[in-house]
Amino acid sequence: MHRYTVAVMGLGVRGKIHIHGLLENPDRFSIVGLCDIDPAVLKKVADDNGLSDVPQFTDAEEMLAKTRPEVFVFVVAPNMRLSLMELGAKYGVKGISLEKPMAESLQEAKAMVDLCKEHHIKAVVCHQQKYLSQMRSLKKRIEDGEIGEIRKIHVETQAWFSQLGTHYVDYTLWANGGHRAKWVCGHVHGPICLDDNHPAPDYLLGTMELENGVHAYIECGYLSEAHNPPEYGSSDNRLTVYGTDGYVYAETDGFWGACTKATNGRLITGKDPGWRNHQQVPIQTPYYTEYADWLDDDSKVHSCDIETAYHGYEILEGMCLSALRNVRVDLPITDLNYEPVIETMRRELPECGSRKMYIYDGKTPRKERD
Repeated sequence: MHRYTVAVMGLGVRGKIHIHGLLENPDRFSIVGLCDIDPAVLKKVADDNGLSDVPQFTDAEEMLAKTRPEVFVFVVAPNMRLSLMELGAKYGVKGISLEKPMAESLQEAKAMVDLCKEHHIKAVVCHQQKYLSQMRSLKKRIEDGEIGEIRKIHVETQAWFSQLGTHYVDYTLWANGGHRAKWVCGHVHGPICLDDNHPAPDYLLGTMELENGVHAYIECGYLSEAHNPPEYGSSDNRLTVYGTDGYVYAETDGFWGACTKATNGRLITGKDPGWRNHQQVPIQTPYYTEYADWLDDDSKVHSCDIETAYHGYEILEGMCLSALRNVRVDLPITDLNYEPVIETMRRELPECGSRKMYIYDGKTPRKERD
């Protein structure tokens, strides 16, 4: 097994979690460079993680030029990701790990996929919550045949689609065995969240047919049903998979349920640690273990590989196009010669009048705004 050198840019909350995941794979990764625009943050993160001897930088290109890492991890806003991927390619990295959503437009996302193909870069997009125990249990119940043959999948998330929607489209494809979408239809409304640093309409409702005939329904935004107490706020979410012999659901906050052949048709429920407990539930660790395995062996494609992430982005983009054009959108989308949908929605989506919006600021569980 090879031990890969890694440079990390962006040392906020998520950046520190990526560092933990790398450090918890000490035989597979060695951090050789750290970068953040805030020198005080840079020093504290290095000191707190036993990395004081690792070179520190406030400029990403300087870090890549001096450390020449094999893997480049960056945790930045979506509008910076394409340019940083181009920078990684310039300095010959073999792998890139980035956060979701991978871009702010399908055009950017396609450029990123093409760049990886051209430079033989293995890139992964951090849809890491599939490593949570409740998500793994959902997948196992499906694979063990407890719900019979999958018939329908329903996603509900009160966060807008660029926050949790990209996660849940990925988990829909994953739960359904990787089958891709054939077509999508959608509705969108509300401009408030288009001004977020992860822009999206306030609400999206979409449907799609997957290659194996399964229909999936996606709700993202404030009109989605809240299943849990108010403290779960805009992260309230649920993935439900229905089959011929029952159904199972799981939420990234830890809640789960199953009504299957194995439960004799009774609904059983429970709660595992959720994504908020990332220190106790190190879901970034298996993400990076699987990544090292893929870097070693081309046949061991990572479950968060960039081409799967691109298809998930394409599904959501198609739903937005469907809403804006009043048509069904067949996939793949081959003609990208159109204005990015985020820009179109900023121009065209009207205000929706007074209604409660639940805005998650990363600290306070729930904030209300009219």
